[in-house]
Amino acid sequence: MSFVAFGEIMLRMSPPGRELLLQTPKLDVWVAGAEANVVTGLARLGHSTGLIGAVPDNDLGRAGVAGLRAHGVDCSLVRTAAGRMGLYFVTSGAGLRATDVVYDRAGSSFASVPPGEWDWDALLGGADRLHLSGITPALGPGPGEAAIAAAEAASARGLPVSFDGNYRARLWEAWDSDPRGVLGRIVPHADIMFGNHRDIALLLGREFAGDGEDRRSAAAEAAFEAFPKLQIIASTARHVEDADRHRLSARVDGRDGHAQTEEVTIAGIVDRIGAGDAFAVGVLHALRRGGDIAAAAQTGLALTCLKHSLPGDASLFGQADIDTFLEGGLDVRR
Repeated sequence: MSFVAFGEIMLRMSPPGRELLLQTPKLDVWVAGAEANVVTGLARLGHSTGLIGAVPDNDLGRAGVAGLRAHGVDCSLVRTAAGRMGLYFVTSGAGLRATDVVYDRAGSSFASVPPGEWDWDALLGGADRLHLSGITPALGPGPGEAAIAAAEAASARGLPVSFDGNYRARLWEAWDSDPRGVLGRIVPHADIMFGNHRDIALLLGREFAGDGEDRRSAAAEAAFEAFPKLQIIASTARHVEDADRHRLSARVDGRDGHAQTEEVTIAGIVDRIGAGDAFAVGVLHALRRGGDIAAAAQTGLALTCLKHSLPGDASLFGQADIDTFLEGGLDVRR
């Protein structure tokens, strides 16, 4: 398969509309998970994708796997294991009330698999890119060691690795963690990194002076110097006016230059969760099609903007949707 990711399949639960959690006894449910979102989005764009993971052998685990398969993701590498299904709850923001996330994933089947039980030679045998994120190692020492082993095994096979920082403070702070130490053993194996100056500051243990483009350029230069295998750094810049209106731009840095998009205003936001994963999908899709860093930045921006219009975690858009966005087509398509 073209892309394989290692991560936890989750179920996301949200109150309907803009209600508070359990304001009424109803919840909407979606299959979720950062890595699952990436392979789902890529599958919807016609790529061959698969997920490496673990779910409980019950109706919740089977529902998660079925949800991914429905979008064309190969789940033959998803095993069953003791434990429970990882859940999280999202209460969508409105006006000046921010979106809030509550995790309920401790003791999940995925997080409970001993790191030595993942057979990386077998699991990576059919892939030509491995995608990882910083969420998996944030789940605890076992998942952290497994993510490191996955990156090392891919590197040993000559398999390119893409890595999304996805820093989640609430997950790292739930245990005696060392984010810099753990992530510092994964990123050296990556040729593509999704992250901004804050992610790079965490990795390198230093801050970057200045604002805007100057700070992002300095951070990218420092990352390229620190990690010789790294070739591309992709990021977005978001300015939040209120829960319904954000301004967003994208940037892709390479070792020989960078591409920066114009800022786009996104109004009437339906759901911003998963927008970063959609950005990663767009960048990976454009690069796989032979596009340059400018095309990657524009395609990533298109998908992340479109994701804000869709409830749930994953981007479900196709190439025609990207083309229409880039052409500026906002009228009814007939």
